[in-house]
Amino acid sequence: MRPGSTRLGRANLDRLAAGIRRPAYDRSRITPGIVHLGLGAFHRAHQAVVIDDCLAAGSSSWGIVGASLRSPDTRDALAPQDHLYTVAVRAAEGTEHRVIGALLDSLVARESPAALVERMVDPAIRIVSLTVTEKGYCHTPQTGDLDERHPDIVHDLNNFDAPRSAPGFIVAALARRRALGAPPFTVMCCDNLAANGHTVQRIVTQFAALRSRELGKWIVDNAAFPSTMVDRIVPETNDADRDAVANALGMRDAWPVMTEPFTQWVVEDRFTAGRPDLAAAGVELVADVKPFELMKLRLLNASHSALAYLGYLSGYETIADTMQDPHFARLAAQVMEEAAVTLTMPVGTDLAAYRASLLKRFANPALHHRTWQIAMDGSQKLPQRLLGAMQDRLGRDLPIATHALAVAGWMRYVAGLDEQGRTIDVRDPLAAEFAALAREAGPVAERLAPALLGVEKVFGPLGAEPRLREAVTTALGRLYKDGARRAVETHVSV
Repeated sequence: MRPGSTRLGRANLDRLAAGIRRPAYDRSRITPGIVHLGLGAFHRAHQAVVIDDCLAAGSSSWGIVGASLRSPDTRDALAPQDHLYTVAVRAAEGTEHRVIGALLDSLVARESPAALVERMVDPAIRIVSLTVTEKGYCHTPQTGDLDERHPDIVHDLNNFDAPRSAPGFIVAALARRRALGAPPFTVMCCDNLAANGHTVQRIVTQFAALRSRELGKWIVDNAAFPSTMVDRIVPETNDADRDAVANALGMRDAWPVMTEPFTQWVVEDRFTAGRPDLAAAGVELVADVKPFELMKLRLLNASHSALAYLGYLSGYETIADTMQDPHFARLAAQVMEEAAVTLTMPVGTDLAAYRASLLKRFANPALHHRTWQIAMDGSQKLPQRLLGAMQDRLGRDLPIATHALAVAGWMRYVAGLDEQGRTIDVRDPLAAEFAALAREAGPVAERLAPALLGVEKVFGPLGAEPRLREAVTTALGRLYKDGARRAVETHVSV
């Protein structure tokens, strides 16, 4: 048989190549208990793997029904293979393959909003989890409040039973459950939002209150929104990856995911209707997630963004490529060092070891995480990843030049032209606004930096802070004068 000529599926599990790990339970006995919104690669390489372990340990009523809010691509790829797929864990020494069976079904919200709401109303569903990226919450990142003017929110307020947005689906389903006298589900955000559980609770209740003050109060009084911290690097899958997985399996998987050996999930132990035995699957259940969340946002995500913007501008395609340049490796370490002083961690947390592990993970040559991919949606990411640490350092009278260089890299990137004058494919909800500001300001740091710092949705009041304005403008000027590689080299050599 030619590798990949047979499609992965339930009937073919016993024909997998030797050494391929597969579901350690009878899938026919598994029933759904979770609806997951945002059926992308990260969920399938992170939360679904943990739930797969829970099912193997006997939590048979916690299977997952996934929902893509827009694109049918994932459903179309996974449905013909009974929603089985492969996680390829890549390290320098080799790749391990595992077939995941936790995903039982998938829906496409845009095709039938009512079908997704109906699934979420089912009392068997006790958790609705989300990985819809920061922009999927239709909020203002700087304040954490619902953006009532967001087109999807405007639509959902006028089409309550046929929503488009994640908040719209959650509120529509909770309203139906309230009307039926059914208990609410737990809403578990797994995205990189500051205080993600509290933030999503605020967004959802603000949306609900626009429909009914009583509904908003019922959600506040009865539903749980535990905060979480999720950590695993998951690059996008390409055709070469699919071919490599087919060769390893001896059959074709249309939608495998690539990831690294490291994985971490910290969850606030607050659920309204039970949960699987997450601790048995390696999840850290805690009373307060915030220290871990800030640790990840300000150490991993902030340095990742710095490498992405400045690395892309320097011509590096992947994070691993960028880390081969010792000046960029030092930049990542410096971002972490300077952010670490803003953190207050529980006793016993080894921040130095965590920082060292991040540098090793970033440099993993087997993980092809593109700088362009990480650079997406920066307007939604900067407040949590970089601006919070800058504000805290300014409050302590500490310098912010390293973080300012990262912010300047973002500015140079969203202006839309690289250092060779080629157009950058900027993917961001505010891309058009940034492009207009860049055209008006031109490639002049003294004009562009204040213009972008004035974007309230990103910077809020912090954009008017004189010390921040000076540091960012100086860094942006250096990028225009010397280019990103030289600017980074100069900065870390001081």
